[in-house]
Amino acid sequence: MLRVTKLTDYATVVLTALAGSPARVHSAAELAELARLELPTVSKVLKPLARAGLVTSFRGASGGYRLARPPGQISLIDIVEAIEGRLNMTECSGEHSNCEHESHCGVQGHWRRINDVISDTLRGMSLAE
Repeated sequence: MLRVTKLTDYATVVLTALAGSPARVHSAAELAELARLELPTVSKVLKPLARAGLVTSFRGASGGYRLARPPGQISLIDIVEAIEGRLNMTECSGEHSNCEHESHCGVQGHWRRINDVISDTLRGMSLAE
């Protein structure tokens, strides 16, 4: 079964909470409450989201997090790749395959097509939706 990890699901929930008031800075504790998730989980997903440029973090007494860009400009592929890394359905569906069967494989091109369709679908859906 193909599925994203729980962390990606949680990251989407946290970003959705931020999208409710995108200009406001929320503490991690506030986000945990809004998303109904445990604080350590929220803290864990905020780090890669910040590294990927999806959220901006602010230090200090009134610090916290807010979306780095409008919800309509954050695609689902951005979220998936921030948490999971580059989307590759199989080893050979990425740009740099290390598969030993690549030279004689008859299905590699099909997996790449499937990978591209899923990527394009996720790219076409925004956090605002």
